[in-house]
Amino acid sequence: MIASSAASLLRAVVAVVFILSILRFVLSLKSLSYLLGRLWRWGEERTQAYQSFNVPRYGEGLQENPLYRKAAAYVAALPAAEDSDHTNLFSSGVRPNEFSAQLAAGQVINDFFLGARVSWTFLPGAGDGGCLVLRLRRQDRYRVLRPYLQYVENAAEEIENRRKEIRMYTTAAGKWRSVQMTHPATMETVAMEQDIKNRVKSDLESFLKGRAYYTRLGRVWKRSYLLHGPPGTGKSSFVAAMARFLSYDLYDLDLSVVSDSADLRSLLLDTTPRSIILIEDLDRYLATGGDVSGMLNFMDGIFSCCTEERVMVFTASVSKDKLDSAVTRPGRLDVHINFPLCDFTAFKSLASSYLGLKDHKLYPQVEEGFQTGAKLSPAEIGEIMIANRGSPSRALKSVINALQRSASFKEAEKTLVTNYSSGSRRLSESELIDCTSGRMGLGLGLGKDTTVREIRKLYGLIKLRSGSRREGTMPAEVAGNAADAGGGVDERR
Repeated sequence: MIASSAASLLRAVVAVVFILSILRFVLSLKSLSYLLGRLWRWGEERTQAYQSFNVPRYGEGLQENPLYRKAAAYVAALPAAEDSDHTNLFSSGVRPNEFSAQLAAGQVINDFFLGARVSWTFLPGAGDGGCLVLRLRRQDRYRVLRPYLQYVENAAEEIENRRKEIRMYTTAAGKWRSVQMTHPATMETVAMEQDIKNRVKSDLESFLKGRAYYTRLGRVWKRSYLLHGPPGTGKSSFVAAMARFLSYDLYDLDLSVVSDSADLRSLLLDTTPRSIILIEDLDRYLATGGDVSGMLNFMDGIFSCCTEERVMVFTASVSKDKLDSAVTRPGRLDVHINFPLCDFTAFKSLASSYLGLKDHKLYPQVEEGFQTGAKLSPAEIGEIMIANRGSPSRALKSVINALQRSASFKEAEKTLVTNYSSGSRRLSESELIDCTSGRMGLGLGLGKDTTVREIRKLYGLIKLRSGSRREGTMPAEVAGNAADAGGGVDERR
């Protein structure tokens, strides 16, 4: 009896041990594969002829070796650096939660290029600052070495540009002064049709990689954009998003403080490559008799070489058709982007970003408000949503009221401008009160107690707006195939 119990217990123990062994084996397959891989590489290294190239940190006179800095940045970004058995981790100290890996002494990182395996090792005792050792098979050195080092330099340059602190420069006393750019706008957060956004991102990426292409064509490596549309439609925020997307510094050039072409030339010569040069309100500058010839010289004249590896961005509050054709012709402004006032589709995108709404029972009323012809800028809608972010329903009701006021104002404006400022018929004071104190007046905040003086103030504002529109200083609809849907990109290659 006792012998039978002992035998059963022994079989149970053996079964448990066998199961645990199988489980351990299964769980250790990855470790086993790793060990076999290391064994294979050890054997390969002993049977292959390798050549090593040292990349010291410092050269003669303790001058830093640029290749070392770029190679260290590239190797630290390789996935194999974090997968290694031991890696040194450092915080960037610039952005929170940003860490970088660096090779530890004796650590080997493998990489592959053109079908060849290369390895990097850090030797701390070689030279004053140590050195990186690049190792590859001797038979691959002529085919792989130079192309690989060129690839490492280009990749490291892109890594450094993504990590660098973006600076914003403004003009003061004829000189540039800089501050850190803290504008939070990104390509993901700007309110824009996704198709247009994707096309702009693709165009910017092509520009970044186009140095050889522009050189082969004999053209200056630059790109120019015209952002046109009414105020408050997000043009300035889009420029900030472009700067973050490219990791380019931003130069805000205020033409009103530039006295002549010599000052303009001096300021542009002081800009650095990999930067965006922003010129806002181009329409106002041209309307006030600005130096068009000096501007054109820097767009595509002999001095355009000063804008090598730069993106020039011009903004205007009017349609591109209202600008001087000499400025907007092909070759001077490559890409035209229309920033229209909000429609219902753009409103839903803003509601999703600001309020986290995908749908709401008040959406039909909002859509009806847009269908009446009422127009609000993204900035106006954004401010309403921020002020009422604690209550989405209240925010939507405020938007509906704003749309109603906009529609009423347009109707009142149309009546006053048509009957009063056209010269066809002069309205009497009683007619003015009638047309503004009824349904339209209530939409404008006017009632039966509104005085004639207040009515005249309203008329003066409307007349001013009407006159400005006739002079071409107010926003206008954009002609062209790219603007048929209320916004778009027009590329002039």
